[in-house]
Parts: sequence; C-alpha cells; structure tokens
Amino acid sequence: MLAPVRKALVRQVSKTFNDQSRGEKPVPASDEALFPPGSVIRRVHGDVTAMMVGGMAALLTQMLHPKALGGVWDHSNVADDQLGRLRRTARFIATTTFAHREKAEAAIARVKAIHDQVSGTLADGTAYRADDPRLLAWVHVAGAINFLDAWRRYGEPGMSAEDQDLYFAESGEVARLLGADPVPRTRAEAERLIADFRPELASDARTRAFRDIVLNPPQRSLAEAPVQSLLTSAAVDLMPQWARAMHALPAPLAPPLLRGATYGLARTLRWAFAGAAAGGEA
Repeated sequence: MLAPVRKALVRQVSKTFNDQSRGEKPVPASDEALFPPGSVIRRVHGDVTAMMVGGMAALLTQMLHPKALGGVWDHSNVADDQLGRLRRTARFIATTTFAHREKAEAAIARVKAIHDQVSGTLADGTAYRADDPRLLAWVHVAGAINFLDAWRRYGEPGMSAEDQDLYFAESGEVARLLGADPVPRTRAEAERLIADFRPELASDARTRAFRDIVLNPPQRSLAEAPVQSLLTSAAVDLMPQWARAMHALPAPLAPPLLRGATYGLARTLRWAFAGAAAGGEA
C-alpha cells in the first residue's frame, strides 16, 4: 500500500540530484569501488538527509577562506546555477565513494584538470590557485567534518570514536588523490587542522553574498519549500558557533524542535530508499 509513496519520494530525490535532461541517473554502487561495502565512508555518504545538511554547512564553512571563495566566485556561475553545482558536487562524492574504482579515478582526474586551470588574485593582491595543496586541505577538512557531524546528529548519534577516525582516514584517500596536503587521518587531527586555518579565515560583503545564495536558493515548487527551509536551518544549526558568527548568522530558534523535524525527515527518506532497494514492497 505504501509502495507508491516510497517510489514518489525516491523519484523526487533523484530528480533533485540528477540532471534528467542530460540523462543522469543515480550512481550505482560497485563492489570494486575505492571503498568496499561496509566501509564507514559508505555509511556516512549514503544518507541523503545528512549529506544535504552537511553539504550546506560544509560549503558555508569552506567559503570562509578567501582563496576558496575567490576560486568559486571568479570561476563559476554559482549565483545562477546553484542546483547545477549541488548536483556536480553530490555526483563527485557519490562516484568516488560508491562507483567502480575506474570511474572514481576518472572523476578525480577530471576535477584535478579543472583545478589546474583555476587561478586568480584577491582584492588585496594575494594570488590563489585551486590546485594549492594547502587550500585543498582546507576544503577537504571543512567538508569532511560537516558531513561526519551531520551523520552523527541525524543518523548515528552513538558513532564510536574509532569509526569517526576511520571516516577521516577513508575520506582522506580521495583528498590525497586530489593533491591535498596535509590530510588528517583522525578526528583529533582534523580539529587541530581547522584550528590552524582559523587565522586565515575572513568574512566580507562577498562572503555574505555567497551565504545568502546558499541559504536562499530558488524554490523549485511550493511543496518543496518547507523541506528546503528545514534543511537550510539544520545546516546553520550544525555549524560551529565561530563559523555562524563569521557569517553573521544567529543560532536557529528551538534547536530541539528543528533537530527532531530533521531527524524525522531523515528516517522517512531512509524508509523510502530501503523500500526501493527491496523492490518497492511495503
């Protein structure tokens, strides 16, 4: 009886993350991926809600580095194609986590080729390059810790410290292949690296403009608006206090209610995808 509901939810998520006009379909999981079935990174990256919440929090955190923001602002149409950027990022993560090793390595090579062509100069005269190993390290660690913490909050609150360290060890493999250095292998190393980067972070009018683009995306439909609002609020709630302060974002009201609603969404989507995996039976 509930199979049509499950299928409708799965179709809606698939439409969001896959450009059907280009024939894109969900990335199939392979037993010959960079990471085997049962790996921690598959557990974290396989949850739709946690990846959406963590992804927005990650992007807002990453763009506090002027060089990271400069590369995106100067070399992409993020203001006009936010959905396209979301899809490309999500597809890269899905491909490097779940797809056959050859496809993952090809995706990494494509991104490296793009990074090789991205360079520029900030307003203060500071040069930047997207293939700078230290800048890649910042983008990686700011992303990884937000994805992991979103999974811990909405998927696995009791996740062990050992598995958290394994997540950084596994996700770091992709970062190293992209050219990042240094790359943390444990949560403690990740937290120390973020602390080391904090003096380099800044916020200005362009940072705030980017913040508003992320938090106020075009509404695709009235039906999706409440979910969109819930996810953006959950992303702001996930961010550490210092990052919210740099973005001039107040802490969301009533965090327990917000987190409860987001957890409910996460459980609903897991139920839907579990049903799809089982052939839609309910």
